Amino acid sequence: MRETMLSTPDGVRDIYGIECERKHAVIADIERVLHLYGNKDIETPTFEYFGIFNADRGSAPSNEMYKFFDRDNNTLVLRPDFTPGVARCVAKYFQDETLPIRLCYKGNTFASLEKHKGKLAEITQIGSELINDDSSAADAETVACVIDCLKASGLTDFQIVIGEVDYFKGIIEEAGLDIKTENKVRDYIQIKNFFGLSEYISGLEMSDKTRTALNALSSLFGGTDIFEKAEDLTNSKRALEAVDRMKKVYTALAYYGYEKYVSFDLSMINGYDYYTGIVFSGYTYGTGNPVVKGGRYNNLLSQFGKVAPSIGFSIYVDELMNGLTRQKIPFVSNQKSALIVYTIEHQEAAVLLASSLRARGIIAQLIRKSKRHEEDEYMDYSDTYDVGKIYIMQSEKTVRIISADRSVDEEKDIETMINEL
Repeated sequence: MRETMLSTPDGVRDIYGIECERKHAVIADIERVLHLYGNKDIETPTFEYFGIFNADRGSAPSNEMYKFFDRDNNTLVLRPDFTPGVARCVAKYFQDETLPIRLCYKGNTFASLEKHKGKLAEITQIGSELINDDSSAADAETVACVIDCLKASGLTDFQIVIGEVDYFKGIIEEAGLDIKTENKVRDYIQIKNFFGLSEYISGLEMSDKTRTALNALSSLFGGTDIFEKAEDLTNSKRALEAVDRMKKVYTALAYYGYEKYVSFDLSMINGYDYYTGIVFSGYTYGTGNPVVKGGRYNNLLSQFGKVAPSIGFSIYVDELMNGLTRQKIPFVSNQKSALIVYTIEHQEAAVLLASSLRARGIIAQLIRKSKRHEEDEYMDYSDTYDVGKIYIMQSEKTVRIISADRSVDEEKDIETMINEL
């Protein structure tokens, strides 16, 4: 019984101490970037009606959702992602708006996964949606925003891989495959089984040019040199327009000076039925999963009654934290902090000192000195909780000040010390 009381269910965990502080700091830094791009905050419910989330809306499969019932027997769902809820809000509250809408969000999402998958069932996401803008400039701005967010988090070595689902859709249209066969081809590409793909399509009826194009998808990965090769592989108007779109996105990203952060992959077709243009994922060292995913989804809002082209992304904060930790990227708190150790006879002076520090934006912890603890224990405590300075009350008017690295150890008049802050 006690074990159950102290443990957590599979897929969730406690976050505390310096890890929690860093996570909140990273979120705040990313949120600052989102606001600099003109995004306004939006909050959607943690749970919504089941119908809001389905595969057509890019959401998780039904068997991966946490579902429950309200008193009227409506099926409710803990949100598996943010975008459908944001789309519902926009269709409801911005129905007549035709100019660009920029919204950002943060919070937790929930997915009921099999135990052996080893993934978190509750993850933190932060992201944005740009609505009512179908331009390649909007695509580039979104990717640039992602890059700025990851840089703000502390990452320096990462890559945004960009695809364009319309390239594949154009080739498939030329192939003239039935739905069942098309889905099989997609499955091979999504799991990157290009040997299986080659063997499978060798027996299908299609032109040699189309077969060559499908087989070549595995090589359409890298820098801008893939554009010319991709164009030579097909005559599909839709596919060629997709390549042209990627060129324009790259040109705009060059204006930001962000060429080194992007590469291209025309075999990236995840979310095929959901995304309608560019798609992208962000990768860094220290985590096997993407730290960010996004793309264009021009058809989503029409399912809620508003026709509006849209593009957005979500940063997976837990994966990002894994990368920051495993890359040993240092975290230095910008928040000044102090520990004030006092005896009962100096309590009034200690409280006044704490109030003065807090008024200046400095975190101040008060600890009444106990005979059970030696001075070294308070020093160790300050190290554990990343305290900047230790103040040990000497009298009603004087205090001993010790720096975190112990390089400073001096006694000062309290009033003089406060005036020097």
